[in-house]
Amino acid sequence: MKFNGEQVAFGRHETFALRYSWLSKGFQNLNVFDDEDAVVRLGVGKNMVSSIRYWLRACQLITPQKPEQPEDLGTLIFDEKNGLDPYLEDEATIWLVHWLLATNATLATSWFWFFNKYHKPEFAGQELQTALSDFVKEQVVEKRRPSAGTIKNDALLLPRMYSQSKGNGRTPLEEALDSPLSLLGLVTQSAGGRAYQSKPAARPGLPVGIFAFAVAQLIQQRNVTTLPIEELMYSRDNFASPGSVFRLTETDLITKLEIMVDYIPGHFDIRETSGIHQLYQLKEIEPSKFIKKYYADIEKASNSEAAA
Repeated sequence: MKFNGEQVAFGRHETFALRYSWLSKGFQNLNVFDDEDAVVRLGVGKNMVSSIRYWLRACQLITPQKPEQPEDLGTLIFDEKNGLDPYLEDEATIWLVHWLLATNATLATSWFWFFNKYHKPEFAGQELQTALSDFVKEQVVEKRRPSAGTIKNDALLLPRMYSQSKGNGRTPLEEALDSPLSLLGLVTQSAGGRAYQSKPAARPGLPVGIFAFAVAQLIQQRNVTTLPIEELMYSRDNFASPGSVFRLTETDLITKLEIMVDYIPGHFDIRETSGIHQLYQLKEIEPSKFIKKYYADIEKASNSEAAA
């Protein structure tokens, strides 16, 4: 979750955006990636096999080294028998995947940079490429800097993966398939298709359970019990921030924090100290408990509707 200029990765996606079935299919077939028949088993091309493996690692669902093992969060969500959402049917899971991807400074450096460090609300593709290139020159150690071509590929793929395709006749079918992340509305494409927007907004579709997980995970990884609201809004000390990653307005961030305090009571509180509003962790909690509560509440509501 913390950026380190010596531990970075660019361009390992084989230029393929994350697609709907890939996380479920890849997670539930972890043992086939090195098999000769992986192409047949996964039903994709050879380069796509490598891309699926990369996205599973980048989204922190499997370990980054071979032989891959499921991460606890991966098992919690995508386990075929007992997972909370094994087939990516709940939009909350997409918000969670986004957080896990955009906070992975080591394996998804361009994604971490864009959502935590790049705050221009409207930009063209070339502007994004130039800004990413400048970041690499300034913040990445020389021996780990990618080629100009790799930077370009990341700068082209990133906004495309988060914006809904316009579906013009010149776009190949495979390229026009939207990534699940495009549902979140974090990046939109202009009418002419030449520019993109990524602005802070109220995000009513972001469940408090996923937001609370992100906040609790950040506090856990920063090893603190108190955090200024400003540091939850904007990236500081090369850590990710929920406000930036979810592209929230300051008002919506505070609203979600207030709801979070009551979501699982007794663990967090918002207080003002010396004129600074801060989030206090009153009692330690495993971040995944917020995820489990969200899906348990969804299941309970669904069962109640079915009974009615």
